Amino acid sequence: MPTINKIFIEIPTWLGDAIMTTPAVENIIKTYPDAKITLLGSFVSTQAFQGFKNIEHILIDETKKSGNRYLNLIKLAKRIGKVDIALSFRRSISSKFMMFFVKAKKKYQYKRLTKEEIHQVLRYNDFVNYSFKTNLPAGDLKLYYTPHIFAKPTLGINPGATYGSAKRWYPKEFANVAIALAKQYDIVIFGGPGEVDIANDIEKELKEKGISNYTNLAGKTTIPKLIEYIAGLDVFLTNDSGPMHIAAAYKINTIAVFGPTRFKETNQWNNPNEHIISKNLECAPCMKRVCPLQHHNCMKLITAKDVLAIVETQR
Repeated sequence: MPTINKIFIEIPTWLGDAIMTTPAVENIIKTYPDAKITLLGSFVSTQAFQGFKNIEHILIDETKKSGNRYLNLIKLAKRIGKVDIALSFRRSISSKFMMFFVKAKKKYQYKRLTKEEIHQVLRYNDFVNYSFKTNLPAGDLKLYYTPHIFAKPTLGINPGATYGSAKRWYPKEFANVAIALAKQYDIVIFGGPGEVDIANDIEKELKEKGISNYTNLAGKTTIPKLIEYIAGLDVFLTNDSGPMHIAAAYKINTIAVFGPTRFKETNQWNNPNEHIISKNLECAPCMKRVCPLQHHNCMKLITAKDVLAIVETQR
């Protein structure tokens, strides 16, 4: 095997997708344990890779911010410098354009190797095995943050989903679960900057029912803090989202609500404590950001009772 000193890796933009590459990235490190890695991704996605062995430089893709994006991509490729291997987990035109200008002895651009319905973690890992002529299995998701220690048993709820409204269960139903379980658990509401309104709707419902043992962290946490908090939960109720994959990495007892997306491809990887709720309608999975039929039954037919029935079985 030739000596490999420098590797460039571009990871997906979305947090959940980036986390699903971690078994494949771990296998790259196992294959080339002495190589130094330069990692490129969005600010959010790169936060998941703090603490990874061999990652020497982290670059943030800001090529969309100002000026001509394609000129910015060329400049970004030059910043990467000469590497032995350049590998991208993205399929976008912009990624292919940038990779053309990266100076590397070997380049690998992500592609789906099978039309079969398999988990996205396997797709990423198969791509690495195919590229490097290896046969390493996909291990667990990896995040190197220390879990937060809560004072009491804690239920986390994550009502957001960046992909679109079709993936979001309803704030009132999240609130109904929290209200029913408030005597057993303290409640933590999570959410990104764009999900503050949804979290506030849940908080309003809790206040109206006299629930006070909750904390609303929507729009108030960094990604590292988000990871630490989720890692310390006793139960996590979430939509199909990036935080769902954080919980998977720490094998948190998770109830995942799925509507328009393929849970066989993007559910929690290797988490024996995952419980999926889906109505498996004929129109699902449509993979649309907004319900094309305008009824949203894949989410509307799911109620707090479905979640509470699962929690009851865990006692």
